[in-house]
Amino acid sequence: MTDKRSTIFALSSGRPPAAIAVIRVSGPRAGAALKALIGRVPEPRKATLARVREPDSDEVIDEALALWFPAPHSETGEDVAELQLHGGHAVITGVLDALGKIEGCRLAEAGEFARRAFENGRLDLTEVEGLADLIAAETLSQRRQAFRQLKGLIGDRAEDWRRRLIEALALVEARIDFSDEADVPEDLIGPALRAARELRDQIAASLADGGRAERLREGLVVAIAGPPNVGKSTLLNRLARREAAIVSPHPGTTRDVIEVHLDLGGYPVTLLDTAGIRESDDLVEREGVRRARERAESADLVLWVIDLSATGPVAFQADTAFSDMEVWRVENKMDLAQAHSACRNESQSNKLVNQSFTISAIDGRGVDGLIAALTDYAKQYFAQTEATVITRARHRQALEQTVAALSRALGPGRGEELIAEELRSAATMLGRLTGRVDVEDILDAIFRDFCIGK
Repeated sequence: MTDKRSTIFALSSGRPPAAIAVIRVSGPRAGAALKALIGRVPEPRKATLARVREPDSDEVIDEALALWFPAPHSETGEDVAELQLHGGHAVITGVLDALGKIEGCRLAEAGEFARRAFENGRLDLTEVEGLADLIAAETLSQRRQAFRQLKGLIGDRAEDWRRRLIEALALVEARIDFSDEADVPEDLIGPALRAARELRDQIAASLADGGRAERLREGLVVAIAGPPNVGKSTLLNRLARREAAIVSPHPGTTRDVIEVHLDLGGYPVTLLDTAGIRESDDLVEREGVRRARERAESADLVLWVIDLSATGPVAFQADTAFSDMEVWRVENKMDLAQAHSACRNESQSNKLVNQSFTISAIDGRGVDGLIAALTDYAKQYFAQTEATVITRARHRQALEQTVAALSRALGPGRGEELIAEELRSAATMLGRLTGRVDVEDILDAIFRDFCIGK
């Protein structure tokens, strides 16, 4: 880091007006910025009450708490200053304008503080992603997963795998390059391949998680489907506790898919209100039905809603497109229904249905039971995510490529050079996962373990 690098500043708290506003400054001119605004640099890591002044006119902008974090012991690894001000528009604008007049200081770009923390080794890529997920978390389970990632759940595991892989690679490299050295054992390939096989199996086990931690970031998807005019939109509004969808007695009112995000017991759930599934000559409605089927088929759970006040067993048949999915039958309009025991007995034998609920979306009867069942389903669905390493598609891709490279290294008839190349490729993939790739690590392991070059 040199003094030629620009110093950045930005509002790091919420949108004004607010009780408190936090403005952060990071870079080689952070100390100079503090001197220009408050006349001194406070004692490190101790909050100091100070008057913030406009440098040109010496006019007092606000009275605030100032903090100073000298490099490298700061969030970004650079000199960092922080001002905790009153959160009014005029105060914030005045301080930002004053900072902009200081030579070498500029307004930060989106994500630039986290970028500098990564570049200075304060965060790896997975921790940066965990920080972004923590900011975006809407439920308890999302917050917990993001915090574990921020604190190194993924990065530490990947770095341990990479360290062990580099040690295995060092054995092979030593056998290739230093076979004539007296202190290099002859049988180095066997231990290297055993280590590679163990690593491959461990990483493959992490990949076999069903992608549920990745889904936790977005939420469990529940599609409300069924024939037209059975109360799907009314049920969506009842579950969302607001008028999210238009309700009409005319069939075909819902033409496009409506999404509502819920927090059920600390777990994220996305509800989809889909168009009524039926044959239609209306081109727009047919497109809505096509989209409804498509979105429902990609959901984790389908609530197949039927009109309990209707007659005939056909109304109780779930769409055959969902035959391989988890489908719950929701018998709606119990407030209008007479006893349809024959129909219900027939529908109970429908193999597409996993559970059945009788409700009235219009007055709420039975809906609490449905919500409780959805909450339990989400809890069980995400039950195994706490120990899961993979939370993004990027992680999965890097680990899949690592496993593929290790499998090639373990293939029959591989020479020492090919084994080394595949192990090197696997180590590179793991390094890309955390953003830390350093070929010198291999040489370090060789010199440390075999005392070569004495």
